[in-house]
Amino acid sequence: MVSMSIVINGRELASKISAKVKERVEELKRKGVYPCITAVLVGNDEASAIYVREKIKQCEKVGIKAQLLHLPQDMDTESLIKEVKKLSLDKTVHAILVQLPLPRQIDENAVLESISPEKDVDCLNPLNLGRLLVNDDCIESCTPKGIIRILENFNIPLEGKNVVVVNRSKIIGKPLSLMLLKKNATVRICHSKTEKLADHLSRADIIIVGVGKPKFLTVDMIKSGAVIIDVGTNKVNNKVVGDVDFESVKEKASFITPVPGGVGPMTVAMVLENTVLLAEKFGGAND
Repeated sequence: MVSMSIVINGRELASKISAKVKERVEELKRKGVYPCITAVLVGNDEASAIYVREKIKQCEKVGIKAQLLHLPQDMDTESLIKEVKKLSLDKTVHAILVQLPLPRQIDENAVLESISPEKDVDCLNPLNLGRLLVNDDCIESCTPKGIIRILENFNIPLEGKNVVVVNRSKIIGKPLSLMLLKKNATVRICHSKTEKLADHLSRADIIIVGVGKPKFLTVDMIKSGAVIIDVGTNKVNNKVVGDVDFESVKEKASFITPVPGGVGPMTVAMVLENTVLLAEKFGGAND
């Protein structure tokens, strides 16, 4: 057993990043560039609406203009693509965030492909994902980028380490695996069909879990001193909890992120940072 785990304060780190973003926003405004992001929300999913509101709120705090395009639940693919393409052509908009998941009737891949690669704040356009794959210069996915930043901030080494990611989505697991490989980690992606999952987890130096199941990761699954990053968000008895049995696992881990207050605030901070990056790189004066 480790003597005491460090509970990672994602809010505190995100606040420091946001302060630096605010300085960059002010510098851009002095040059006549007014950073602007538009979030596209389709339908009335409560969790998605909460995420979008928080992102808009934090953008406004650092001086980024944040707009919400809220579209009806019965929107079809073609109509949504038209709206996204309008934003892609709007010179006053520097970043586009299409909130996932989209309603079932919509072709998600077709919509994401319609986002301009130069305004793709969350690396969802296939072109940017391809650039990530070949280590080309591109915007990085917000949640994975936030996770990497957490590990770097706490001087948690990645080179040569065994990292297990229990998530294979296009917004977390897949881009995160590429970003970890770039840091010379040894990465294993696990999922619902993985056999002997506990064996993989028990050997991991770092575990990143996002499966949407409360208390999925228990203390008997990890080795002493493992680093635990919890990306899960679940509601239990009107409380938000992660995928990790936090109270027991923290006694055995060296570092652990709480839910809420861990990865979530860092994801939002990366949305702010990526918006400014896009405005700096592609934004002409728009005053």
